[in-house]
Amino acid sequence: MSASDPAPAEGGGSRKAGNLTMELRHAVLQLARRIRQERSDEEITLSEFAVLSSLCRGALTPRQLADREQIQPPSMTRTVARLVAKGYATRTEHPTDRRQVLIELTPAGEGIVRETKRRRDAWLSRQLAKLEPEQRAVLAEAARIIGIMNTPQ
Repeated sequence: MSASDPAPAEGGGSRKAGNLTMELRHAVLQLARRIRQERSDEEITLSEFAVLSSLCRGALTPRQLADREQIQPPSMTRTVARLVAKGYATRTEHPTDRRQVLIELTPAGEGIVRETKRRRDAWLSRQLAKLEPEQRAVLAEAARIIGIMNTPQ
């Protein structure tokens, strides 16, 4: 059965072709949007937070950050400049190529990432606690399946 095939609905009926695709896409996007609202600093944009999260794994060049975030290098240069100005990142000399710089998180930047992730986890935990055990079990299975869908082919 493909995503556009009719899927059995609760009660034994069937869904119209494509409804599952649209419903799932809408639900996933709405949930992701709601989770992103939980952050520790309202002055940080979503793209800035994404860069800070990438830097948690270690220092990167602006080009590496741009590639990872799938944006143009000039846009990343502006984002990095804002993060440096806010005290959340620093520029350091590249150890092997003096033409490049590395961007690293500051302790303040690490704190923003840590607190934002804590808030997002807390919000989601509160929502899950409101559900019946059977509903949480369904979501656990859905998370596993979505993980499979997200795996590169």
